Amino acid sequence: MTLPNIDTLTQNALDHYLFPLARKDEMRSDGATIFVSAEGLEITDAAGKTYLDMMSTQTRASSLGYGQDRIAKAIYDQLVGLHYGGTFANVVDVTVNLAAKIAELAPGTLTASVFAGSGSEANEMSFKAAKQYHLLNGVKPRAHKIIARWNAYHGATMGALAATDYLGTRHITEPGVPGYSHIPAPNLYRTPFGMDASEVSEFCADYLEQQILHEGPEYVAAFVAEPVMQADGVQIPPEDYFARVRAICDTYDVLFIADEVITGFGRTGKWFAMEHWGIDGDIMSMGKAITAGYFPLGVSTVSTKVHDALSQYVHVQTYNGHPGGCAAALETIAMLEEGDLLTSAAENGAYFLERMQRLRELPIVGDVRGLGMWTCVDFTTDKKTKAPFKDDTVKAIANRMAELGVLGGEEGTAIEFAPAYTATREQFDHCVDITEQAILEIAKGIT
Repeated sequence: MTLPNIDTLTQNALDHYLFPLARKDEMRSDGATIFVSAEGLEITDAAGKTYLDMMSTQTRASSLGYGQDRIAKAIYDQLVGLHYGGTFANVVDVTVNLAAKIAELAPGTLTASVFAGSGSEANEMSFKAAKQYHLLNGVKPRAHKIIARWNAYHGATMGALAATDYLGTRHITEPGVPGYSHIPAPNLYRTPFGMDASEVSEFCADYLEQQILHEGPEYVAAFVAEPVMQADGVQIPPEDYFARVRAICDTYDVLFIADEVITGFGRTGKWFAMEHWGIDGDIMSMGKAITAGYFPLGVSTVSTKVHDALSQYVHVQTYNGHPGGCAAALETIAMLEEGDLLTSAAENGAYFLERMQRLRELPIVGDVRGLGMWTCVDFTTDKKTKAPFKDDTVKAIANRMAELGVLGGEEGTAIEFAPAYTATREQFDHCVDITEQAILEIAKGIT
């Protein structure tokens, strides 16, 4: 492979590409990481350095790794045969086939899907479906409010952004879409208000009920939640939390939207993370791993109850159900099924998490947690108080890991790992070793 002129490429990036979330001064001082090729779990930058990617390309989308010819060929074949079929009442056969396949895989009565280009758009479509359901159902025709949670991330488009409370992306764009409010999330390491972990589930569920009552049940359309929250790394809820949420939503005729954009299609070792708790959403948002990152695709799937009420779903985008994305998704799902990769994700994820536990003994590690192929190491300045670092310590650890050739994801107080489901145990072991080395080196400089 001939490498590009890195100086020209870097300068063009700094001058002509607007980097999301990255600070311009940091980009100019530290430089941009520009990738040029990849294979398996290894990705190479423009300088010729190759990394072991344990984050599925930062956003956790590349769930089957790089260089999967089958998916690329499925996209090619579809685009050559029929690359676009319009929208409104028009649809391409591959899109219908994907909708039917999702209905087969989805839990409960989730049965009908609409497609767009991202997880953000998936949540937008889910919010629209919830509001239109109540209007057309007639029981709560004025229900339009959405309740989300502190430190939630639901996307970057304006409705999804209003539900978002993470990464500092919402406030700079406000005033935004009205009708959204936020309640505490059931984090078990740094608990809400410093309460005991045994109190978290009941408190957070009760808070949801009180928020519904405060907003007025007749005005509340839906509650949206990530089954496992990403903020500060892999926040797994208490075992009984979602059962309480489901019961409260049913009591007040509030739809429950499960935001499975990160967790869907195998990330936690099941098709959908809500299966871990045996709870079904009325609406489910999906994206990322549905195409293994090979084509942009977001999905909102509604239950039979919602589908029956929607005599007309008032929403349209040019690329609803793009055939290329749907072909990629069907091929991805086929590979997951044929390779029994969900079982592998569950078993190898448990192995990875067990190997990571030794990091708890390190002086600045507060917690190690995970579910399936999604694991994190959470850092603290004090193991007793669980106080997070306020400086660049976590970033420094992630940067040192990258220097040592392993990519993890800096996620607030934590570094997370969301490798492709095809990762080997040798790669897991190497990741643990490099993570430990980086933590020890950085900790030595601050103790």
